[in-house]
Amino acid sequence: MSSAAEQETVQEGVRDDLPGPLPAAGVNGLHREPGARRPSVWPGAPTPLGARFRAGPDGVAGTNFALWAGGAEAVELCLFDDGGDSATETRLPLTELTHEIWHGFVPGIRPGQRYGYRVHGRWDPWTGARWNPAKLLLDPYARAVDGDFGLPAEVYGHVRNWPQQHVADTVRDDRDSAPHVPKGVVVHDDDDWADDRRPKTPWADSVIYELHVRGFTKLHPGIPEELRGTYAGLAHPAAIEHLVRLGVTAVELLPVHQYAHEDHLLKRGLRNYWGYNSIGYFAPHAGYSASGTRGEQVGEFKRMVRALHTAGIEVILDVVYNHTAEAGERGPTLSLRGIDNRGYYRLQSDARTYADYTGCGNTLHVVQPHVLRLITDSLRYWVTEMGVDGFRFDLAAALARSMHDVDMLSPFLAVIAQDPVLRRVKLIAEPWDVGNGGYQVGAFPPLWTEWNDRYRDAVRDFWRGTLPDVRDLGYRLSGSSDLYAWGGRRPYASINFVTAHDGYTLRDLVSYEQKHNEANGEGNRDGTNDNRSWNCGAEGESDDPRINALRRRQLRNLLTTLLVSTGVPMLVAGDEMGRTQGGNNNAYCQDNEVGWLDWSLLETPGPRGLLELTTRLLALRHSHPVLRRRAFFSGRARAADGLRDLAWFTPHGTEMTERDWYAPASTLALYLSGRDIPGRDARGAEVTDDSFLTVLHSADRPTSFQLPGPPWAQSYELVVDTSREDQETAPGTVHAGGETVTVPARSVLLLRVRT
Repeated sequence: MSSAAEQETVQEGVRDDLPGPLPAAGVNGLHREPGARRPSVWPGAPTPLGARFRAGPDGVAGTNFALWAGGAEAVELCLFDDGGDSATETRLPLTELTHEIWHGFVPGIRPGQRYGYRVHGRWDPWTGARWNPAKLLLDPYARAVDGDFGLPAEVYGHVRNWPQQHVADTVRDDRDSAPHVPKGVVVHDDDDWADDRRPKTPWADSVIYELHVRGFTKLHPGIPEELRGTYAGLAHPAAIEHLVRLGVTAVELLPVHQYAHEDHLLKRGLRNYWGYNSIGYFAPHAGYSASGTRGEQVGEFKRMVRALHTAGIEVILDVVYNHTAEAGERGPTLSLRGIDNRGYYRLQSDARTYADYTGCGNTLHVVQPHVLRLITDSLRYWVTEMGVDGFRFDLAAALARSMHDVDMLSPFLAVIAQDPVLRRVKLIAEPWDVGNGGYQVGAFPPLWTEWNDRYRDAVRDFWRGTLPDVRDLGYRLSGSSDLYAWGGRRPYASINFVTAHDGYTLRDLVSYEQKHNEANGEGNRDGTNDNRSWNCGAEGESDDPRINALRRRQLRNLLTTLLVSTGVPMLVAGDEMGRTQGGNNNAYCQDNEVGWLDWSLLETPGPRGLLELTTRLLALRHSHPVLRRRAFFSGRARAADGLRDLAWFTPHGTEMTERDWYAPASTLALYLSGRDIPGRDARGAEVTDDSFLTVLHSADRPTSFQLPGPPWAQSYELVVDTSREDQETAPGTVHAGGETVTVPARSVLLLRVRT
């Protein structure tokens, strides 16, 4: 504790109006210049939350500050000048309290002003109370953040090196954290988006491309070096040209909310690369800004969205509202923990520790109205003021929990369903968390789509030859009606994917059977061991031409399967050109060539051919509504000739029986009829299309296949043959209905019915 003299100095300086003295260690730095006039604090308003630059009483320009801090005893607004690490801090008490919101209007405070909060209250971790005014806190509603999060001992609310480590989190640390943490920035932007035209791509027509802002642009030779790794880099014509040429309709950006790096990574000289460690739900991550971090990142992000919209590409954000960067009880005090720990986080029955449904140390208590407000305010902000078109919710099951169990009538899901803004955007759930009962694939309500990991597993297992039968694969290829045909849901509720950021790249999926995560510094213990991969005969990179040829064919098989399946396909950036991470299936901390997209791959024939095939398949998908169905198949004949909208065939050209579905098989063929597509076009006309036959064969030897004859087809044209290295053009070979053809080993044939 401080001496009596130090306490008196504090009381006479900045703390004379607040209860109880603070230790001197908590007030480092000069708070105002001698003789300088202290800024006034007018009452202001409790809404909106955050810092809003506006005209106050009598038209005086200034900023209104409002912070929810339910159990706090006092709140100080802390303003910082431009002195860098030695910035002068001015503390202003917020004395107005309305419905647990502390607020005040400060005249003369303009955009670009840096600020934070100190929140006073009890320190009693045993009951969940962790207030510590020595710690400068980031405004949860800050729209921009200046500075980076290092994690020295000063930013922890407790004494990290306390001799008795089992109770270290209960001993308060009174050192000032202000020199070591970023500050919020006052931002003003009256952009009304009047000149923006959202693509509004229907779900059934969507193709999602998951990318990392930094990783996608960092090595791109067509982007100026100063823009690489930034929002401006992704907005550059060279980046957008690739997306347009490929034919994707939406980019799904790995987290762009302001995030912090974990302590264990910083100690190993690494950083959080993916960004699933959010701390600012309104602020674009400052590290991706080429223009500055005093609010400039906001405008840069908006320009990126506009550029993508102009190209017809939607922007979907991967958002992490299930936990924050403050981790468990031994984590840093950066924002919510110091504002109201019990109000923001789910705590265990002893209140000292956290309920952890995320595997990241804490879980936001979404049942609490103010937490729900924080999340929905953030979502609406990104839609209405930042221009985004949808969200993918990380560990969405954690958000759907009521008090303990996952509840599809939970407050979060109910609020989203009735919100006039949010119910109209694209909503994607990662439908699981790590808690009991957290696996919820197929259970989310209408409006929601879901990452379908059962699609991923079935397709991987088929192409590595480990499926016991083809029942599950049949469901996955045709829209997963067993999961989603209820409550008015449609086939596009299934987000089909073979790879995602979390796991192997597509090339590594056919090159490795064991993870190789040594570079992460965790003894190769991190990352899943359930990869469902096959290395084609050698672990890792190989000089064997036969192995490499087989791997290229497997890449073509996997991509073709994905892009002709019913549902919404999701590609991972770089898979279309054979990107590798060297077998690392958890590259969350690899902000280097391991995690970045290597554009030099396109200088070699193999990756170029894969890109050509992907582009051609996407063009085919966009041209044929039978590949983008808006309703599930019925499997019933609607005409006298017995033709059905979906049929399954054996290699003998006969329709599959119940017995065939339960028998081991390496060949599966499905017929999609373009004659029986439900629904009508925008002008009310019936939708008709070509019909297609897809033959998938995963065995290591060729097989004979009899093409179905009338009424299914008189003849077929071969559109895709994945056994061919040259994929720039369609083979164009014509075969008669009833003809027996040879299906090459491990290949897909896609045939169009000729009319």
